[in-house]
Amino acid sequence: MSRQSTAEAGGPRAAAMPMLGLGTWKNDDPEACTNAVATALEAGYRHIDTAQAYGNEEHVGRGIERADVPRDDVFLATKVWIDRLAYDDVLASTAESLRKLGVNAVDLLYVHWPAGEYAPEDTFRAFDELVDNERVDRIGISNFEPEQVDDAIDRTDAPIFANQVELHPLLPQEELRAHCVDRGVEVVAYSPLARGAVFDVPEVTEIAAKHGVSEAQVSLAWLREKGVTAIPKATGGSHIRDNLASRDLSLDAEDVAAIDAIDRTDRRVDPGFAPW
Repeated sequence: MSRQSTAEAGGPRAAAMPMLGLGTWKNDDPEACTNAVATALEAGYRHIDTAQAYGNEEHVGRGIERADVPRDDVFLATKVWIDRLAYDDVLASTAESLRKLGVNAVDLLYVHWPAGEYAPEDTFRAFDELVDNERVDRIGISNFEPEQVDDAIDRTDAPIFANQVELHPLLPQEELRAHCVDRGVEVVAYSPLARGAVFDVPEVTEIAAKHGVSEAQVSLAWLREKGVTAIPKATGGSHIRDNLASRDLSLDAEDVAAIDAIDRTDRRVDPGFAPW
C-alpha cells in the first residue's frame, strides 16, 4: 500500500519528503542542469536530489534560484562523496556544498557510499554536528546493506532518515526494503527506471498499454505502491512532465502482482567498492 513519506524530526523546516523527486546524476552541463531543475520545480516537483560527486551542485542551486518557487517549499538533498567522509572533510565539504547550492541548509545529507574514508564513528559525529548547527535537517545513508543500516542507526544521535539505493522492477530489493521499514528508515530509489531498461520489460510494457501511459509512469507508480520515494533523472521537459504524471496513475492489484513476479534481475550500479 502506498504511503506518504514524513519526517518526524529534522530541523528548521522538517517538511515532508515528496515521494517523487528529480535526480540529477550525470546532468553536469551547466545550462541543461539549471534548466532541468527550474523546469521541474515550475512543473510541480518539490524534491531535488544531487551529490558532490555529480559536479553539478552549483547548477542545481541556480535552477532553484531561477524557478518561481520559494526555497522553503523545496526538499533539497545532496551526498558526501567517499573521499570526504573523515570528520573534518565532512564539515568542510558540506560547507562547500551549501555555498555551491546557495542555501543555508539542506533538508537531507547522505553518506553516498559506505566506502573510502567512511569510518562510522567519525563520519556520523560530523553529520550529527551539522544537524546540531542547523546546516542539515536530516541524516541519510546511501547504498547501505541491512547490517550497515543497523550500525549507522547505532552510531548517530539524530535519526537515520532515509537509505537511498538502486531500486526498480528489475531490482526490487525486498529484504532491504523490509529491513528499512522495520527500522523506521525511508527508502529512496535511484535509477528507478533501471537506466531505461524498464522500457524493454514486457510485463511493464503490457501494463503501460493497459493504462495508456508510459513504462516510466508504471515503474514509478509501482514504487509508490511500495512506499518508496523515487528520484528519476530527466533533463527534457517532456520526460520531466511524463514522470510527474505518474502521480496520477493508480495500479491495481493485478498490475502490482505482475511486476512483483518479474523473473529477471538487472543491477545497473555495481562499483568495486560496493558493500554487497
